[in-house]
Amino acid sequence: MLVKDWMSEYVITLDENTSIMKSIQVLKEHKIRRIPVTRENKLVGIITDRDIKEVTPSKQTTFEVHELYYLLSELKIKDIMTKDPLTVYPDDTVEYAAVLMLENKISGLPVINKEREVVGIITQTDIFKLFVNITGIYHSPYQVGLIINHPNELISLFEILKQYEIVPYSLLTWKEEMAFPVENDQKEIKSEHKRMVFLRIEELPEKTLDEVLKLLRKNFKILYALKEDIAKLPRKEIPEKEETFYV
Repeated sequence: MLVKDWMSEYVITLDENTSIMKSIQVLKEHKIRRIPVTRENKLVGIITDRDIKEVTPSKQTTFEVHELYYLLSELKIKDIMTKDPLTVYPDDTVEYAAVLMLENKISGLPVINKEREVVGIITQTDIFKLFVNITGIYHSPYQVGLIINHPNELISLFEILKQYEIVPYSLLTWKEEMAFPVENDQKEIKSEHKRMVFLRIEELPEKTLDEVLKLLRKNFKILYALKEDIAKLPRKEIPEKEETFYV
């Protein structure tokens, strides 16, 4: 999973000599939170709505309106931007980008080429979209969480699915040091071989589903089996709120 497949290719940039006033207008107009800053089309910084709020006078200021406009029109984004921001390349993995954002507590990264030209931007929203897509929840209401003693046991898992002609929509797996042993397991298997597995399958008749779960419980440690209906997903209507900058 590469950044270039999930980033937003349409990205707005501003020259470092752009006024704060102009950047406020761009943020509002396009309803975005961050803008890469360039010098001669090369990335040199990034400016966010938070940066602008920190330098924008509050409502309690004693400045006159025309004075505020003058100050903000004179102040350049290069004066308040974060210089040399963290970046990723199109061929970096999305996982790398996600860890970079998580460890540095940021919500977006400019994507650049070898010449440091901005070719896109990837945000936490893009990561959420990827996660939702790879889980298969849009296609499958059923998820089963289980533990296997060894990666080789995935073969047995797929044999059960094949036996009932079940279409798997997704399978996520990773090593879990605190995995539980399978009941009545007489084999001595090192814990580092055990893995957690999360499987989404097509919707099945209730009788078939019961038979499949019974067979899975016989062979593996089942953590849970549940059905989710995203067609009934609660949706909260949030009134459109415009960012407030005191100018």
